[in-house]
Amino acid sequence: MPKNKKDLYSKSGVNIAAGNEVVKRIKKDVASTHTSAVLKNIGSFGGLFELTDILKKYKNPVLVGSVDGVGTKLSVAKMMKKYDTVGQDIVNHCCDDLLAMGARPLFFLDYVAHEKLDPKVMEAMVGGMAKACRESGVALIGGETAEMPGVYLKGEHDIAGSITGIVEKGEIITGEKIKEGDIILGFSSSGLHTNGFSLARKLLFEKAKHTVKTKVKELGGTVGEALLKVHVNYCNQVFSLLENGIEIRGIAHLTGGGFIENIPRVLPKNLDAQIEKGSWPMLPIFPYMQKIGKVPEQDMYRFFNMSIGLVIMVKGEDKEKIEKILKNQKVFLIGKIIKGSGKVILK
Repeated sequence: MPKNKKDLYSKSGVNIAAGNEVVKRIKKDVASTHTSAVLKNIGSFGGLFELTDILKKYKNPVLVGSVDGVGTKLSVAKMMKKYDTVGQDIVNHCCDDLLAMGARPLFFLDYVAHEKLDPKVMEAMVGGMAKACRESGVALIGGETAEMPGVYLKGEHDIAGSITGIVEKGEIITGEKIKEGDIILGFSSSGLHTNGFSLARKLLFEKAKHTVKTKVKELGGTVGEALLKVHVNYCNQVFSLLENGIEIRGIAHLTGGGFIENIPRVLPKNLDAQIEKGSWPMLPIFPYMQKIGKVPEQDMYRFFNMSIGLVIMVKGEDKEKIEKILKNQKVFLIGKIIKGSGKVILK
């Protein structure tokens, strides 16, 4: 083939050789997440996941799917030139979305797009995904790497993921069993997780004139380090409760929308969630941002998770048993369910 024809695609901005190098770099990491249920390794047109043995554990199995991204947190990763943590973020975030319905994650598919494919960046992202998948018992069975000059600005990347899980039909957690008098337990977050980064960047980089390398005493390190804290996966904690007979009546993953928007998604229309402010330790990043921007308190609880990444609604009588199961893990009694109209009340 004439050299000019061979290079034609590369000249258009798409580097096939770089794509092949990526496959070589990530193949081992991806394979490290596989169990006997995975029938094909990377390189096929689709991922194959066998359900035969898994389905034996269920009477009426229901598959649950979710898809999400890490949003503009990716911009901070770019500033830090650190991409492994956002790979972990996307897997953990998707696992927690499934968890909110009581589903166990089975397998994960990723989508990573670039203006120009950088094999090292891709390797870091997928390495982070694989790490999170191994820790969660999730199979990373495939995905898509796209190089799209003209669609993405120079040097830009995007990352998204799709996850599939399974739950017994009669054990799906919807929130409809929540009752007045139930207590609300909150699981500590590590920071912003993947939420509120557009506002956070405006406050920290534009208003406060910080960079990711700025050391802030209140934060105990640099701004970049505080913002790239890895999203917590709560599956092990919550499933340990379910396996020990705790009835969890409702779960809310505090994603974009914080307390104000996410908890009402699982509340019956005649009940409110009364949240006791100050009943859990507050990470310094949140009051620091609030002070910088003079952000109203209600808005802080709408834009951010405010140090609580997941909440569960359970019977009050189960509190002591839950504490024994979870021991010294970071779980706090943060409120209760009262009569109302399906909203969150900050007290």
